Amino acid sequence: MTDGAAPRTGKGRWVVESLYEKEGFTCAFRADRVLYEEETGQQHLVIFENGLFGRMMTLDGITQVTERDEFIYHEMMTHVPILAHGAAKRVLIVGGGDGGILREVVRHESVEHVTMVEIDPAVTDFCKAQLPRISAGAFDDPRLDLVFADGAKFVEETPASYDVVIVDSTDPIGPGEVLFREEFYRAAKARLTPGGVIVTQNGVPFMQGDELAATMEKFRRLFKVASCYLATIPTYVGGPMAMGWGTDDETLKSISLEELEKRFEKAGLVTRYYTPEVHKAAFALPRYVQGYVNP
Repeated sequence: MTDGAAPRTGKGRWVVESLYEKEGFTCAFRADRVLYEEETGQQHLVIFENGLFGRMMTLDGITQVTERDEFIYHEMMTHVPILAHGAAKRVLIVGGGDGGILREVVRHESVEHVTMVEIDPAVTDFCKAQLPRISAGAFDDPRLDLVFADGAKFVEETPASYDVVIVDSTDPIGPGEVLFREEFYRAAKARLTPGGVIVTQNGVPFMQGDELAATMEKFRRLFKVASCYLATIPTYVGGPMAMGWGTDDETLKSISLEELEKRFEKAGLVTRYYTPEVHKAAFALPRYVQGYVNP
């Protein structure tokens, strides 16, 4: 775990968030207790406890998930596409080793099958042991097919099709870089059923505008609707996070509030961030974000 220039105190070791270090910005989290630290062969994984955010996981010095605010990301990455689709039976999760996306997907009783593809089994094993509240038993759901493989290779080779594809990737560095290539997006689109939708993790536009712009450029070549929606997650610093949105169904983004409310009620979900009103509002983009989506 990289401490950088952060101080050590009697209360614990300070862990520097390194994502924007080259750009001249960092923040730090106090590791009151390090629970696990290892070079997995794929990534440098650390799980530690912080007094404010609870248990946290970093990969290669970049915050991935915290117990305190994970619900925001996982609810918005999951319920927005599934409820917008309205009839999703088969869902593919690429990445998501902590199990949070999976937890939210299996809360939809209408979903009949979930395939989750994670490149690093160590991430899933550690999260099940050290962050069990995030998956909340979802790995035991009988609808799950858990595959340990390269996500890009999987979508190229599988003959299966899915109504919703959720790409819960790391940032486009290291093992996650391949999940931002046009070849991957094209293969993922080929796995979508008619009317299907893909959602991607696209960083914080204020800090990572080039990342969102690059994905949107590829989506515009592949999908009739290439856009994103936003959610504010405290530990992903620098502003709201963008979730990429790609589909050939032009109606999904404009589902009425009344219809979303009906679907939400029918699903019987109890959420902490997502509401049908938040769903609609998330697609209202600030001008600077619109510039990355449609330059």
